[in-house]
Amino acid sequence: MNTQRIRRVLIYRLGSLGDTVVAVPALHLIERSFPAARRVLLTNMRTHANAPAAFTVLEGSGLVHDFIEYPFQTRSVRQLARLWWKVVRFRPQVLVYLIPKRGEHSLLRDRWFFRLCGASQIIGLPEGDLAQPVYNQQTKLFEHESARLMRSIRSLGHLDLDDLANWDLRLTQAEQDKASELLGGLGGVPLIACGPGTKMPAKDWGQENWRELLGRLSAEWPRHGLILVGAEQDFEVSNYISEKWAGPVVNLCGLPPRETAAVLRQVELFLGPDSGQMHLSAALGTPCAIAFASRMRRGPWYPTGEGHEVVYHELPCSLCGLEVCVEKANACLTSISVDEMLAAAIRARKNRQLSQGGSHAQAR
Repeated sequence: MNTQRIRRVLIYRLGSLGDTVVAVPALHLIERSFPAARRVLLTNMRTHANAPAAFTVLEGSGLVHDFIEYPFQTRSVRQLARLWWKVVRFRPQVLVYLIPKRGEHSLLRDRWFFRLCGASQIIGLPEGDLAQPVYNQQTKLFEHESARLMRSIRSLGHLDLDDLANWDLRLTQAEQDKASELLGGLGGVPLIACGPGTKMPAKDWGQENWRELLGRLSAEWPRHGLILVGAEQDFEVSNYISEKWAGPVVNLCGLPPRETAAVLRQVELFLGPDSGQMHLSAALGTPCAIAFASRMRRGPWYPTGEGHEVVYHELPCSLCGLEVCVEKANACLTSISVDEMLAAAIRARKNRQLSQGGSHAQAR
């Protein structure tokens, strides 16, 4: 395939903030492979109040030029027919498939749907070895989702996931200026960020835990300022958990993702659960200390890069995949103590001085 002659590329990737951020290196590779093409992302719009849509992360970056809305979890024949018509009108020559395997039936359906839309070439279908997760015996981790995506489109070439340039969201000067304006009143003090919110209740460590942790960290770092980030719905909880912080506090919950990224670039450490803000911080090279629910395997959704500290407790009920944990009341998270997270935060801040080069978080 002569990629230089391709003029229209459709990229299929669903999800919100975190799902989009971990796909950024793949989008860089697609851009490099199809420099003359108009690249359109087929993705869902906002599905949850705490889940920014992909366009809020990528708009203005140049990594994609436009978006086609995918009707998330629809079974409506009429909606699917409308989607088919939108894609047919775009006339994609190539489809880049960035969706994890969801079963043989879904894969077969997707293949035929996009063929009927006119895509003569499909790259990235999770078949054969691409359908199997890679496990690293040395680290005891499964491959990161960003690495899986790069493996699925390996026919296009290779990018180094340890190079922060390949995670670049290409923030505009206006976005960076906005961050400087928001932080300007803090007098240049060192900063840490906390984003306690998550769209899944099963990932929630609990506001009392975050409140106690921040109070104890404030005693450790009395000269630091605290930045609170997340969705608008996290504003009141974030105010509550920060009440014991002795230094200056700025609550930026509700700030758009790209401006949030510009803020997170200026902090020493990010604290939170498994969330979109965590992935955003890691993509910027900011070390993270994370209370990680063991509802999924170790590794694929850890913060990418070196220097992070992930606290993950494996229990008999782990790998449940639940979005809401009623029976066990988030036992994998409630078993994580404030002492453990305090130690993880202190380690992660020290890790900032380590050289770059690792591709996985440290698990505890």
